[in-house]
Amino acid sequence: MAMRVGELRQRMSRPLRSPALLAAADRMLLRRRSRPADGVPHHVVLAPAGGGNIGDQALVEAFIENVSGNVTVICRRPGDYVLPDDARIRMLPLLSLVYGDLVGHLRDLGAFRRVLRTATSFSVVGADVMDGGYGHRASTNRANLARRVAELGIDARILGFSWNASPHPQALAAVRDAARHGVTTVVRDPRSAARARADGIDPIVDGADIVFLARSVDDAAASEWADRVASPLALVNLSGLVPSDGDLEPYVRVVEVLRSRGLGVLLVPHVSRPGADDLPLCGAVADNFADDADVVLVDRLLSPAAIRGLAERARITVTGRMHLAVMSLMRGVPAVTVATQGKVEGLMDLVGTPGLCVSTDEIADSLARVAGDTADRADELSAAISGRLAAVSELARRNLDGLAAARRTVTSR
Repeated sequence: MAMRVGELRQRMSRPLRSPALLAAADRMLLRRRSRPADGVPHHVVLAPAGGGNIGDQALVEAFIENVSGNVTVICRRPGDYVLPDDARIRMLPLLSLVYGDLVGHLRDLGAFRRVLRTATSFSVVGADVMDGGYGHRASTNRANLARRVAELGIDARILGFSWNASPHPQALAAVRDAARHGVTTVVRDPRSAARARADGIDPIVDGADIVFLARSVDDAAASEWADRVASPLALVNLSGLVPSDGDLEPYVRVVEVLRSRGLGVLLVPHVSRPGADDLPLCGAVADNFADDADVVLVDRLLSPAAIRGLAERARITVTGRMHLAVMSLMRGVPAVTVATQGKVEGLMDLVGTPGLCVSTDEIADSLARVAGDTADRADELSAAISGRLAAVSELARRNLDGLAAARRTVTSR
């Protein structure tokens, strides 16, 4: 009965969730505002879903690390992000600004309007949430908000995003309109750029994922886990989003192949939340190696800084999550990556290693083989990747043109 009532409420509220209706409210209620009286930059960033996703956390942290001035992070719920203890950073949970119906959206617009009064920039973390692949309403709402903010004369941008080959029509129309009305649209790989241009999104800035700009490293947390297995180290992630049909054999073979090369294996979850939980799959594979002391399950989500510390110690990564690949590649570590949503192939083009992609329908036949070949050629591949990183970093910095702070290395020991 409770489920039927919930379904009924969803159907009744559907007209009130129309992105066009929410955009009309934005046009009526979001007006011009004053600039900061003290002249200190104030950057407002609309975060992705977060809440148990290391990649989302890494994106927000990278933005904070690389801009000067004050930062307001708009998220869904208070527990979705762990932000630095820094007086210049504020979290503003507004669940319905992107995800709600008209009633909730109107309520959250009041708080959003107040924070825009002193904003010098508004950035949407684009990542993989702009083309409608994970829900067209939220994608459309993000683009519409950026467009309205740009119309108010505030620097508005969509940071490094992927664009798949079949975007939802509403999401496409919204991003296209945002670009035409002054929103800076930064794509994060050449394949996405080509698709976006073919779809009429103009202008486009060719960029890269902003996590390539992240600098913090937690050596202590990384050592805590890396020291539990023999070196050299391999990081293996099994994504709860990648279909496995209950068959662990392809993943077990990956670990076996890496162990046959003398690598210690850490099974590393990257997302742990309902509907997309890596932990059960990683744990099930770990159970197959209960008698092998050099196969260890990381039994909780680590911070992005700890993941980067592990990547510095790794010889190879095998992953179903793109941002574990990014945080490995930025350390010159070859990352065999399961390709989903059309976003991984372009990443590998950037670093010159297209052979590191494995499509979901090739997991059973190819994943272990590619992992073994990559382990055998790790030094050669690492040199090739490292030779591309300076250019990739320059592309990533295009996300923050005009916002960036002076760079410094941040290491936690």
